[in-house]
Order: sequence, then structure tokens, then C-alpha cells
Amino acid sequence: MNTGIDFSPASPSIESQQNYGECEFPLVFSNETNADREATFRWVGENRAKLKSLATAHGAILLRNFGVGSAEDFDRMIELLDVANFPYKKSLSNAVRVNYTERVFSANEAPPQVKIFLHHEMAQTPLFPTRILFFCEQAAEQGGATPICRSDVLFERVRMEVPQFINSLARYGLKYSNVMPADDDRNSGMGRSWRSTLGVDSKEQAQSRLRELGYAYTWLAGDCLRATTPTLPAIRQLADGRCTLFNQLIAAYSGWSDDRNDPSDAIRLGNEQKLDAEGVGQLCQIADELTFEVAWQDGDVAFLDNTVAMHGRRPFMGKRRVLASLADMETHSFDA
Repeated sequence: MNTGIDFSPASPSIESQQNYGECEFPLVFSNETNADREATFRWVGENRAKLKSLATAHGAILLRNFGVGSAEDFDRMIELLDVANFPYKKSLSNAVRVNYTERVFSANEAPPQVKIFLHHEMAQTPLFPTRILFFCEQAAEQGGATPICRSDVLFERVRMEVPQFINSLARYGLKYSNVMPADDDRNSGMGRSWRSTLGVDSKEQAQSRLRELGYAYTWLAGDCLRATTPTLPAIRQLADGRCTLFNQLIAAYSGWSDDRNDPSDAIRLGNEQKLDAEGVGQLCQIADELTFEVAWQDGDVAFLDNTVAMHGRRPFMGKRRVLASLADMETHSFDA
């Protein structure tokens, strides 16, 4: 959508923009009138309800040339959207991140060569954000795109092409296991320590928190902690009736690998059976076909409905600074 600053329909404004029915993915608002930052921010505040509705309908919105130049600008825009902050320190995410404001933090501190696979943010934990925002302060010299994928479209494709696999996910749900270090490991995309992840200072406090969350756990050498979630849903039905593959299956199966973790041990069905490798392979192939690459430009802001769209990170060269924010926390449970 190439509209200036309004909601009028127009032609696609970025290369390879996808269309699903009447929904462009991502939906793009480009400030081609060159309105100043105060005008664009005011527009965001005046249209926040519409923007949130459109993010859910389309999966993702890209705001380009809106005058966002710093973490503080990004924080202000998020405040104008009127979404409830989900502080990263209260999350159970396994990524190492650095906070810049109460709402804003680095997207991931993993090294540039680390590929982060498609996932719904924190779908592998009982607590997750329904909205996630990104801000590109500095695009990479090479690479560094953020792949995004409509999970409702993916669900329908997989349901048609691999129905048995979808049925097993719906019936049994998923359990996730990962080994957390005693201290943050910035060489890993999942190197957040158990102290930081659980918000505790001691093993006793960690165990209490894990029991409260319904996790199983084992202490390993070097004060590492292996934790396994309770059974969590793999499929989510949205208020409008759409179903999405709301899980961490692709990322856990393909990418949860470091000195402590083996992807083959990272994920199981809720009945403890291993996932069907052929089914996972077909799911990943379809997701790749459906993926759109957000090729960042400095100042871009992306607003995703985390229950509709997955995201990841491509490897890159040179300095890249993309910040993130979580909002509107929910909890989920699974009844087998």
C-alpha cells in the first residue's frame, strides 16, 4: 500500500509484497508526503485502534519514513499505539537481549552468522506477547533481513498437504526442552541464563519457579539447567475463526543448537513421541515458500500480530541494530 499517511487503498509499494485475498502482507504505510516526525507520530496515535486491527488482519504492518531515529523515538511510538508493555525481564524467552528503555531492547545478541529460524515469539512458554514490534536503527551492510510468514496461510497449506501431521499436532500439542547456562552466553541465539530467564538468584528459587510453571527440570554439569515445558498447544484459533500454527516447531526442530542443546532433543509431541521428520520437512518447505523477507531500511518500524505472523533473522555482515518490544501478554494452556 503506497498511500502517504492515510488508509486509502493503493498499489504495492515494496518488491514481492504478498497478497492473500484482500490482505497485503506486509501492509505498508510509507510517509511519501515527507510529513515531519510530529505529524507522523500524531497520525499513529490518532489511528492506533485501526493499526492494531490491521496488524491482526494482515499479520504485519511496515511503517517507512516515519521519523523514528532512536530507541527513545521507538518507545514513544509504542506508547502512542497504546499497547500494554510486556517487559522482557518478565518473559521466559531463551534469547540474550539488552534493554534500552523499559519497553525497548535489542532483538537478539547472537553473533551475525547465527540464523534465527521462523517462530512465534515465546510460543514455547506459558506466557507470550500477542504483539511484537521491531525498529531498524541501522540496516546491515549485507544480509540481515527479517523473514516473516503468515501462520494462518501456512496452517491451511499444511492441513491440505500433510493432514496427518496437523492432526497429531492438534491432538497431542507440543513439549519443548532446552538447556540454559548459569550465565548468559552471547554466542548462542538461545543463550539466556536460567537466572535471567526465570528471574531468580539461586537454584532453590529456580526450582520453585519451574514447579509453579509446571515445568520438569534436571540440573546438569556446570550448573546448567535442562527444563521441559508442560504440554502446550501447537495450533491456535483466532477470534475471527482462522487457525494458526502458533508454536516454536520450526525454530526448535531446526535451530535450537549450541554447545548445550541438540535440536533432536528440543521438541516432542505432548505424548512424548518424536515428531514425524517427513511432516516437519514438508512444513518447513511450505513455510519457506510463503516467507516474505523484510529488507530493512534505516528508520523502519514493523508491527506484527504475534499470533498471526512468524518471524526470524537472516545472517548478516557489518553492523546491524534492530530493536524490539513486546506487548499485550497472554497465557495459554493445553487440555489433551
